[in-house]
Amino acid sequence: MNFVTFHTDSDPTPRLGAVVDGAIVTLPGDMVALCSRGAAGFVAAAKEAAAAPATARIPLDAARLLPVVPRPGKIICLGLNYADHAAEGGNQRPDYPSFFLRGASSLVAHGAAIQRPRVSSHLDFEAELAVVIGRTSRHLSEADALEAVAGYTCFNDATLRDYQRRTAQWTIGKNFDATGALGPWLVPASDLPPGAAGLKIESRLNGTVMQSSNTARMLFPVAETLCLLTEAVTLEPGDVIVMGTPAGVGYARKPPVWMKAGDTIEIEIEGIGVLSNPVENEAQP
Repeated sequence: MNFVTFHTDSDPTPRLGAVVDGAIVTLPGDMVALCSRGAAGFVAAAKEAAAAPATARIPLDAARLLPVVPRPGKIICLGLNYADHAAEGGNQRPDYPSFFLRGASSLVAHGAAIQRPRVSSHLDFEAELAVVIGRTSRHLSEADALEAVAGYTCFNDATLRDYQRRTAQWTIGKNFDATGALGPWLVPASDLPPGAAGLKIESRLNGTVMQSSNTARMLFPVAETLCLLTEAVTLEPGDVIVMGTPAGVGYARKPPVWMKAGDTIEIEIEGIGVLSNPVENEAQP
């Protein structure tokens, strides 16, 4: 069973829900609390949702999904985590992950518009696996790293390439408002292969496949990444780790392909689902 954060037009309060037969059953608490309860918490929540009467179900099309974790404490991203993507940008295979941070204000939900800002037209797409943390963790080992994972979802690390290239640090190009799509839902870790390995990952722009790869090709898999991060950082429930993108991004094409208003970009990961977003221009003042 998959889990969402949502609200409705009649009630703007963010709610936790479970997806049951194309509808949402509201659950107590929020996504961070659910993640912190571990596998047993997901099982209990699924049983509660399955037992809810039909009258308690909200049709998916009557709800507005929010980012799976609306305001993560940390969003830590990896660059150059697929060898083919590193190569298409003229970069060497890294010996250590290129970590960078995103802010929560850059997030956008499934179905909501990714914004092309007023100041740039170089808006690129990046299909990525996102890991949601469920346990406070420091100094993880390969043997226990995956126990810290609550579940997985899709991420589109939409990037303003000209701003990314303005400095040696990628932060500014990766943090424009409404460019980091996260969703549509959380899939518990127990429902996927360990480390979400061996899953097809794809991006489609207006129905055309742009990226197609497999999470088995990540240079730094989930467990190794969590070990490296927790050498330095305490991970906490609700933190999101974004695992990098494969080859096929827009800037590496000739001519480059940039997302523009009117486009639809989809990220699909096997066993998780499809994250879909229209693209709109940022509103003028």
